[in-house]
Amino acid sequence: MGRLIYTAITSLDGYVADADGNFDWSVPDDEVHRFVNDLERPIGTQLYGRRMYEVLVAWETMDTTDESDTMQDFARIWRSADKIVFSSTLDHVSSTRTSIERSFDPAMVSALKSSASTDVGIGGPHLAAHALRAGLLDDLHQLISPVVVGGGNSWLPDDVRVGLELVDQRRFTNGVVHLHYRVRG
Repeated sequence: MGRLIYTAITSLDGYVADADGNFDWSVPDDEVHRFVNDLERPIGTQLYGRRMYEVLVAWETMDTTDESDTMQDFARIWRSADKIVFSSTLDHVSSTRTSIERSFDPAMVSALKSSASTDVGIGGPHLAAHALRAGLLDDLHQLISPVVVGGGNSWLPDDVRVGLELVDQRRFTNGVVHLHYRVRG
């Protein structure tokens, strides 16, 4: 059985993008990116909302020949994972190992977790909110960037209360802090 894991890079005030939709402040340096790669490596299936998929699909065809080992590693990790995009508006996907689901179905995601031999990742705050409300999330990884953006797209919904246990923490040299929480069952 796989665990459903939500990972997000956020501002200190809890946003994944600012009020204008910008997230350039969240670009990880090499140290943080290597850490993210290690978090993503055991994920066999990634669940994405349309917006998150549209940001990440560039990794499918990106030429990383002249990029760092860390960037090349992330491209390999992304390309090797199965991907399910939840979207009512997306007509087709432009990456391999990718399918579309028209709406978030908690029973389908629960069955996917139960049958998975690897962990399942969930990307994007709106999709993660559905999973959190349905009681499907097992772990949350927050990488807090040393910036306050004052508003925007929150990494967690306002209307959910869930007990968490702090499993791990780490501070990076650039000021980013990683917090790993497990949902209390």
